[in-house]
Amino acid sequence: MMDDLVFKIFKLTATGFCCTQIMLKLALDEEGTENPDLIRAVHGLCKGIGGSQKSCGVLTGGIAILGLYAAKGTDREYPKEDYSKMLDEFIEWFETEFESTECADLIGITQIDDVASNQSYPIKCGDILVKSYQMIQQILIEHDYEFGSRE
Repeated sequence: MMDDLVFKIFKLTATGFCCTQIMLKLALDEEGTENPDLIRAVHGLCKGIGGSQKSCGVLTGGIAILGLYAAKGTDREYPKEDYSKMLDEFIEWFETEFESTECADLIGITQIDDVASNQSYPIKCGDILVKSYQMIQQILIEHDYEFGSRE
């Protein structure tokens, strides 16, 4: 399964998706759904929020996945009771695991150019993507969500 995940991440990176988009595409693929509007909307979180190298796109992508499962989405809806707890768990784990939440700290460069001209950027993020995606799955399962089914 790990090899499948690594291959999917490599394929998505090769087609030009950023870390935030990859996290969400993986989750949507798990459901067998597509949502180009959502993927397009999170593009602004790429390269550390708008290219600022601030908050890591993998982190924001993971938070967005948790939101898909437990956040408010309609007028008559409220966030699920455990939503904040899941966010706290993921953010705390992320910061402990990678020793920062800042894109520039994590990849060790201060200027991210176009992915096509800087292949070290997606390579450095691969391990972070794999571990974070697996942690998101684990957090959801531990909170009694069926990963891959939001119905």
